[in-house]
Amino acid sequence: MNPVPAPGASALATRVGSVDLPNPIMTASGTSGHGTELADYGDIAALGAVVVKSLSVRPWPGNPAPRVHEVGTGMLNSVGLQGPGLAAWLEQDLPALTARGARVVVSIWGQSVSDYDNAAALLAVAAARGSAMVAVEVNVSCPNLEDRARMFAHSEAATEEVLAATECGLPRWAKLSPNVPDITAIAGAALRGGAEALTLTNTLLGLALDVDTGRPVLGAGGGGLSGGVLRPVAVRAVWECRAAFPRTAIIGVGGVSRGEDAVEFLRAGADAVQVGTATFRDPRAPWKVLRELSRWCTRKGTSVAELRATTAATVAK
Repeated sequence: MNPVPAPGASALATRVGSVDLPNPIMTASGTSGHGTELADYGDIAALGAVVVKSLSVRPWPGNPAPRVHEVGTGMLNSVGLQGPGLAAWLEQDLPALTARGARVVVSIWGQSVSDYDNAAALLAVAAARGSAMVAVEVNVSCPNLEDRARMFAHSEAATEEVLAATECGLPRWAKLSPNVPDITAIAGAALRGGAEALTLTNTLLGLALDVDTGRPVLGAGGGGLSGGVLRPVAVRAVWECRAAFPRTAIIGVGGVSRGEDAVEFLRAGADAVQVGTATFRDPRAPWKVLRELSRWCTRKGTSVAELRATTAATVAK
């Protein structure tokens, strides 16, 4: 199978905090695997970055099947963060991504603050040796077993504590949940903890029932709702956080399947955009969005940098 070629990126360069990227299009964690799974469909080095599936310090089996269920234009999933563990990923998957020339954002999760701390220690060693990792996305949208299994991202104090525990020599991006009354309050806590950027957002909590049995269709019960239905929620989160934190880097994620979806996030204040659920329907989706964004900028005679500068002024009013 011939990979999809990359479009020209001269007008697409962007910056996420201290990280320079050739374009703003990334994969989203949990939707493109742990390594080079999408490499048969396009040049992964042509994307702004590859964000890998969230990893714990220990191997994790995930949730019972069934794990995914289509809901209109969206999808419910309860995969349960299945993964090989961070040490195994560093040894087995990161070298292949490095060999492909990808810029890698490693996503980490934990069930306790000490889990995040231990993950950060492993990443610090790997970062000191040099690798393709450009940032770490700290996924705080997972259960905190030290607080009756509430999500870290539902608590300002817990979010700040986790971010403070993940110093590892790499820029930290806090991936937040939309399932909160005020996402700017949680975002502020993440920034106080040391986050350099905000990834907005993770999935909405949802549930689908079998109408014949009345039981949940997913093996674990409820799940996370993603896809097109999530985009307005995520766009609002980006808009509100851009207004609250004018100089903070923001990555928009949720329901991006077209170039214009990416433009909408950039207009809302994002510096970069992740493509997730669309990849399940079309593994070439990240490159499709990148091409369409490039063509949109060409038609409008603008660049991502110019678009972001205009957007920042608009949101600040």
